[in-house]
Amino acid sequence: MSHRKQDYYSILGVMRDASQEEIKRAYLDAAQRLHPDRNTSAGDTEMFLDVQQAYEVLSNPKRRAQYDATLPPDVKVDLPYTHNIIYSRSNLVRMTEPQMVYLLLEIQAPVELRRAPSPPLNACIIIDRSTSMKGEKMDVVKAAAIQVLRNLRQQDIMSVVAFSDRAEVIIPAAYHLDRARLEARIQMIQPSGGTEIFQGLEAGAGEIMRNLDAKRLNHIILLTDGQTYGDEQQCLELASKLGERGVGISAMGIGMEWNDIFLDVLATRTGGSSAFIAEPQDIKKLLLEKFNSLAQVYAEEMNLVTEPVEGVQLSYAFRLRPDPGLIMVDETTLRLGPILQDTSTRVIFEYIIHPTAVKSDLATILDGVLNVSIASSALPIPDFRMRLQRPVLDAADADSPPPEIVQALSRLMLYRMQERARNEIEKGNIEAGTRQLQTLAANLMTQGERSLARTIALEVDRIQKEKGISAEGGKKIKYGTRALFLAPPKKELIP
Repeated sequence: MSHRKQDYYSILGVMRDASQEEIKRAYLDAAQRLHPDRNTSAGDTEMFLDVQQAYEVLSNPKRRAQYDATLPPDVKVDLPYTHNIIYSRSNLVRMTEPQMVYLLLEIQAPVELRRAPSPPLNACIIIDRSTSMKGEKMDVVKAAAIQVLRNLRQQDIMSVVAFSDRAEVIIPAAYHLDRARLEARIQMIQPSGGTEIFQGLEAGAGEIMRNLDAKRLNHIILLTDGQTYGDEQQCLELASKLGERGVGISAMGIGMEWNDIFLDVLATRTGGSSAFIAEPQDIKKLLLEKFNSLAQVYAEEMNLVTEPVEGVQLSYAFRLRPDPGLIMVDETTLRLGPILQDTSTRVIFEYIIHPTAVKSDLATILDGVLNVSIASSALPIPDFRMRLQRPVLDAADADSPPPEIVQALSRLMLYRMQERARNEIEKGNIEAGTRQLQTLAANLMTQGERSLARTIALEVDRIQKEKGISAEGGKKIKYGTRALFLAPPKKELIP
């Protein structure tokens, strides 16, 4: 079917109830992407004309009303991805106390598109070259960056920034053909100075923005071994702006002295994730794995824009895969991360339902819109309206939770045990924190995770002596339990 016969709302990628502002914004985005001055691909000119025609009709209230009258009552939106939603409970209960419900959202690429060419990259590697990186760490980082450069496709754009207390663009963002000369520039990076992450992040963002393109995968990879001081808020504000522009951040901490909480929040603001590199020899492996995963991206961005629901509180959200990590829940836009070609994206949501939400026979848990960005798609992807509801009964259903929910929660509870333990210890509640860690170690031991259980047991002994969690132990426990989400399920938790 030709584009001219498509629904005008689908052409602009908006819903039937879109506001005039949403229609205008969608038109400007599509027109910029498809304008003949910028695109010469076959079919782009025709699509540009379709977009113009759709906007001319929908931006005029009278013509829009006449057009809406010609549409069937229900227009099924054809989405370029499959989705599934699993509830922990088949119903809510009419009661005077808060109750909890979990939702598991799974999204994946259609089977026929899982081997489609991935979008070209617009990537920047930001390298910490402070004095602490001297020696093996810097040598391995440079070797890894050179290997990434050699693996680039002709259509990829890459830049390299090095920073300490100031930043330097080692390789400007461009198509790189004379790679031998560029490798020599990477080899010349020498450690010196302190660690000011904002300097590097700002320079890297500048290189990304020079070639920012919705048809590319725009991504920053930050490697550091130290803590930044005094510029954290600037970094987080810049990350939020990058996230709004569709730029992702992956943060990799090397060794034990970097601030994992800060890097986690930094990456999360863009839908990205942080990673722990315990030993220098692992740098190359993990950096190449990250670039390989970028080459497998089907949809580079997936956001859930939510509306407030009376009596309903989203208390926790966690991406189970492909890159396990927290999702910020204190904003209306939840950045869920990318969709890979051969791996589904899974996110679990924890909701607290207050009595005011269960007064009627049908309770709304989530009211929002899922929008997905796919660089290989010439036209905007239609938004998907998510209005999730459960019946309200006088008694709970006796059915057990679905196995997918049980498996997800069994891993999530382990991860949250270490979160709670760390919070207690940082507040000075040593006994409560170590008790949480001991329970966590016991559960891990029963599941066959003996190495991680021993790590926790050793850390408990250290905490009891030193009255605080060590940088090394905290990271090993946090990222060790996070890695469990990618392992096959084993035995149940100890109650």
